[in-house]
Amino acid sequence: MTRAKLPPSVSQRRLGAELRRMREHADLSATRAGELFGATQSRISNIEAGGYAVSAERVRALARLYDCDDEKLIEALAAMTGGRTRGWWEEYREILPSDALDLAELEYQARELRVSSTIHLPGLLQTREHARAMISDAVPPMRQDEVEHRVSHRLKRQSVVHGEPPTPLTAIIHEAALRVGFGGQSIARAQLRRLIDRSEEPHITLLVVPFSTGTYPSAGHGIVQFSGPIPSLDTIQLDTDHGSVFIDGEARLAKYRKLLDRLEACALEPSKSRNLMTRILRET
Repeated sequence: MTRAKLPPSVSQRRLGAELRRMREHADLSATRAGELFGATQSRISNIEAGGYAVSAERVRALARLYDCDDEKLIEALAAMTGGRTRGWWEEYREILPSDALDLAELEYQARELRVSSTIHLPGLLQTREHARAMISDAVPPMRQDEVEHRVSHRLKRQSVVHGEPPTPLTAIIHEAALRVGFGGQSIARAQLRRLIDRSEEPHITLLVVPFSTGTYPSAGHGIVQFSGPIPSLDTIQLDTDHGSVFIDGEARLAKYRKLLDRLEACALEPSKSRNLMTRILRET
């Protein structure tokens, strides 16, 4: 039986989007680019949609056609070509929304991760019980099997921060998220102990924004920065009520990097953050 073709991966779509930006910067239509490259307009469009694989040499050839002289970008894009890796998240393809799979793939590929959270704790630091309590509270409610699929997916995502080598993680958490207490007292206490323990690990920087800070920029949805091989290939994720929104493009990346910098500036240093978490644990 022939295996069904997988939809384009996050890397394939990003590669295509960057080639489209190059073409547009060169002020070429897809039709004209195809004529100059010896391809059809539909082939160029399929490449830019991530639906047609290209080799590293073709990426370099397109960059020359588009007069791009950013060698770091060109080589980073060339490295994104080649065969697609079937990651563990593919087992959830018919079970979970596609943005959940994209999130896992981006975390797997990231060189570093930076997360901000106001009410919900970062999924990469949640206990199983806390994750189950959060997911079970969704509106509209999910069937129990759906809840368990999402819990298992969330726990498997955590391999990026406790694997070998682990991905560096900076988590900026508002004090409110530490006090919500999803699932009741025992679950909340276990979750706080998990955070305190994780904050001792050298690759994890956990920063708490206390209530005493007052004004807090962007006190809404969670934000994640996935660091790519070069800064212009970073990705931002916004965690909304309607699912994940993924953002790239230098202007918007710059906006959210600056926002995350401001959130970090509002937070306590790591040792004081740990002390605050310990105090909240005693009070819980």
